[in-house]
This record gives sequence, C-alpha cells and structure tokens, in this order.
Amino acid sequence: MQRLIPAMLIIAALIHLIPVTGVLGGSHLAQLYGVRIDEPNLLILMQHRAVMFGVFGLLLIAAALIPAYRPLAFVAGLVSVTSFLVVAWSVGNYNLSLGRVMIADLAATACLLTALAADYWPSRFSTA
Repeated sequence: MQRLIPAMLIIAALIHLIPVTGVLGGSHLAQLYGVRIDEPNLLILMQHRAVMFGVFGLLLIAAALIPAYRPLAFVAGLVSVTSFLVVAWSVGNYNLSLGRVMIADLAATACLLTALAADYWPSRFSTA
C-alpha cells in the first residue's frame, strides 16, 4: 500500500515527461504527434507545451516523494490529462499518433485516480 501511491504517481510522471523531447524542435514534435510544424509561432507554442509537461512531470515525481504535494499534483495531473481527452474527443478526426497520446492519457488518468483513491481512502486499499 505504501508503494502504490508513489508508483502510480511515477507512472503518470513518466507519461507526462515523454513530450518534453518536443522542446528540441519541430522534428521531435513531428515524431511525437505525427504532424509537421512549419510555422514558427506554432513551433514556439508547442515547445512551450513540452516545457509545461516537464513541469507537470516533475510535480508528479515530487508528489511521489513528498506527500504534502499530492493534492496539487492530483489536481494538476488530472486537469492535464482529462482536458486533452475532452478536447480530442470533442474535435475528433485525430491521427494515429494523437490516438496513442489519448491511450497514454487514459493510462495516466487511471494511475492518478488510483493514487488519489488510495491517498484519500487508504482503508479500501490496505491488504490487512
């Protein structure tokens, strides 16, 4: 039980850290999302997005190690993943690469919800 919450947070963190490579440029973003980013303003926005995912990932790692950070990490992480899922579903017609991002975000959502439940209702997750 004591390892469940940190493990779920670390998995969610790793999912959030994958897009950080996008900060290295358009070719990395194209690999991640299956779209070419030729317009400089869009490149700036997407690279900034990559940095923000790094911040979320680091927050989730910190929360795995420091329980006081968990409430903030749960909220930030769940807003991050569920907002992407809602936007993608509402727009639709996304490519295969974004479909994989959706699967990763569904996995991160499951990890975060499991950690949240274990943190707030530990008696339901204990094996004793």
